[in-house]
Amino acid sequence: VQLVESGGGLVQPGGSLRLSCAASGFSFSSSWMYWVRRAPGKGREGVASIYTETDRTYYADSVKGRFAIWQDNAKNTLYLQMNSLKPEDTAMYYCAAGGLGYDPLDRYEYNYWGQGTQVTVS
Repeated sequence: VQLVESGGGLVQPGGSLRLSCAASGFSFSSSWMYWVRRAPGKGREGVASIYTETDRTYYADSVKGRFAIWQDNAKNTLYLQMNSLKPEDTAMYYCAAGGLGYDPLDRYEYNYWGQGTQVTVS
């Protein structure tokens, strides 16, 4: 299994970025997929999640209305469009897949993780 994120970078407040996560080695089209971030000195925060078979999505209150998660099953790729970025969105963003737990934004265990991509809003 591989999850490879890309698209991070430095952006000014109010700007936009699009993250991508190329997935391989598992059934992407019927999986739970997540974007999870970790800011310096803070705990892990589930940003958005999607069940790729039904397109059901979930968003953290902190990003609702600004971020959008979707997937392209033909390309086995997960995306996160981030608009109206704020300095508090600065973090390492990880793509994750699978997992156990009741909360779709805070699984107590994720099956697979990518290496992360840094987003800095300044």
